[in-house]
Amino acid sequence: MSFGDSKAIISNQDGIHEKLEEVVQKHLSHTFEKPYSQHTLTVFNSLDEEVKSFSGEVILDACCGVGQSTRILAKRNPDALVIGVDKSANRIERNVDEHIDESLANLPNVRLVRADLNDFYRLVAQANWPIKQHFILYPNPWPKSKHLQRRWHGSAVFPQILSIGERIELRSNWPLYLEEFNAGATIVGGFDTILGEVSDEEPITPFEAKYRASGQVCYQLVLTRR
Repeated sequence: MSFGDSKAIISNQDGIHEKLEEVVQKHLSHTFEKPYSQHTLTVFNSLDEEVKSFSGEVILDACCGVGQSTRILAKRNPDALVIGVDKSANRIERNVDEHIDESLANLPNVRLVRADLNDFYRLVAQANWPIKQHFILYPNPWPKSKHLQRRWHGSAVFPQILSIGERIELRSNWPLYLEEFNAGATIVGGFDTILGEVSDEEPITPFEAKYRASGQVCYQLVLTRR
């Protein structure tokens, strides 16, 4: 998808995937042992000491794209260290002046890095980073039924994803994605959850702005660790 792609999700799936529980249980019972990519390991190691020694809240913004959401979260939480992670160097390094105002430029508490989240999530969980809030905003929905395991809740790192953060928030314009993630989290257990429409007046990502402009409803799932 590009920023200009604001079409509604079209899927051949009309309910929670019939194999969701089987897939989640498989990932809970088998350790994902793929070797870490060197570039992700290098990025993680460059942040590890800072994160562990930081005295304030640490916020993780996964799939951050161009980092608009990371900057907004940093502005809203000036005493927090906010880390945005995306797999694309092009997105991380893109000039986003057209998407942000001057108040979001050069914020000292922002760290934007390129990393493979399948590796980064495992490293964060293993190091037990003290993440307070964990955001996954408008992930690729992979709407075809056959692509369940490409969605975060169908991935091998789902157990690690759920282990990171006292509060986890996802947003999507496809409510079924959030319903499935919530169902997966229920299988794992240990969370109170709220699913509803996004309440923010200010769009937090370029995708959210485009979806709203096209008349689509944006949804959010909030999981709070018990």
